[in-house]
Amino acid sequence: MSNIHPSAVIEDGAQIDPSAKIGPFCVVGPEVVLGENVELKSHVVVAGRTDVGDGTVIFPFAVIGEIPQDLKFKGEQSALIIGKRNRIREHVTMNVGTEGGGGVTRIGDDGVFMAGCHIAHDAIIGDRVILVNSVAIAGHCILEDDVIIGGLSGVHQFVRIGRGAIIGALTKVTHDVIPYGLVQAPRGELEGLNLVGLKRRGVARTDITALRAAFQMLAQGEGTFNDRAERLGAETESAYVKEIVDFVMGDTDRSFLTPR
Repeated sequence: MSNIHPSAVIEDGAQIDPSAKIGPFCVVGPEVVLGENVELKSHVVVAGRTDVGDGTVIFPFAVIGEIPQDLKFKGEQSALIIGKRNRIREHVTMNVGTEGGGGVTRIGDDGVFMAGCHIAHDAIIGDRVILVNSVAIAGHCILEDDVIIGGLSGVHQFVRIGRGAIIGALTKVTHDVIPYGLVQAPRGELEGLNLVGLKRRGVARTDITALRAAFQMLAQGEGTFNDRAERLGAETESAYVKEIVDFVMGDTDRSFLTPR
């Protein structure tokens, strides 16, 4: 209790680890679970069936676990699950899921969610994701591990963004993005690969070369985009290229951004 400021409102039923810190004027709802070393700085609202993982820090005026901005939501039981060691900055909003979307919004580990970001109902966010200021992620989106999205960008509902992709600032993303893709321009154009990110993660030169060749084949090969991806999968031995192929051949509700 010494870690909870006297002005904080903790509703009966909330499960708070003794190591968690709750600053002034925070509100914690009755179904909230705060793990080890979670910190709510001040003026933070954590509502709904929200589980905040160990070591996550939430900054002032964030609203976490409130009901979805979905007119179909009728108060059904749903949840928000946040992983470990996330940094959730000022004015970020994250909503619980809906019955129609599986009932859970899920955030991975080690993410950075900068000021003003919004994550809507039923979104699935991977590990080490970075959302820069005022990014909006619509409902039912999937962001795989290591995705970076530049400031003031928006992602359309049901869009998938593959592992290691990077989205430039001020970009509208309305179609799926292949793993390791580089997307920019106001209407979201697939302009290449996230080569800087690949090099920073220490990906071998042979794999980067294979990815560049695969991108050219997807851009200029014969047949439809799916035909090119299927043919690429039969020819490549690179695990990174196969990851792109599996992503393209997977289930989706959207079309793909294709290379320029």
